[in-house]
Amino acid sequence: MKNARDFWNKSAPRYARSPIKDEKTYQQKLAITREYLRPDSDVLEFGCGTGGTAIAHAPYVRSIVATDISDRMLEIARGKADQAGVGNIAFRQGTLDTLDLPAGHFDAVLGLNVLHLIEDVDAAVARVSDLLKPGGVFVSSTSLVGEISFLWRWLIAAMQALGLAPHVSRLDRQGLLSILAGAGFAVDHTWQPTRESIFIVARKPGPPA
Repeated sequence: MKNARDFWNKSAPRYARSPIKDEKTYQQKLAITREYLRPDSDVLEFGCGTGGTAIAHAPYVRSIVATDISDRMLEIARGKADQAGVGNIAFRQGTLDTLDLPAGHFDAVLGLNVLHLIEDVDAAVARVSDLLKPGGVFVSSTSLVGEISFLWRWLIAAMQALGLAPHVSRLDRQGLLSILAGAGFAVDHTWQPTRESIFIVARKPGPPA
């Protein structure tokens, strides 16, 4: 995990300066997510990066716990939240498997552009289920590395060997849906902006709290 933290700490300034690649798609993802949020919602976002999405959702919910492996990412995120006057986000450094988070506490868990960067996706999804209240939702936006061309997969592997890219899991659509089903989730909404990416809202069984 230290190597991953070091990679993202080093990448944080460049990441913070990078514009959103597809603003229209990003705004649509925000809008779909907000259909599942309430003023009394308690939300967890893991892999929050520099905090832009957590800050965008903060006015629509009671509280957000936003986590990331990178101290530097969180330092930037805190500064952005302070500048925006947002006070209902608690930023915490760590990962799903290292942080002490309350089971069955969250109405929604967001994992955006992060599942494909996790080595054990099955364990991460099971952990998300444990953290959600019955009827809570898991919102994920994921690169489907298993769907991209062989040339791109080869290039990613070469960059990883040079320390220029992090771990990447080769998820494909059916594999990800199978992981969600195996953890007991029922898929409520799917959208593929491109062949190589997917946005999913999945619900934990049980009546909403």
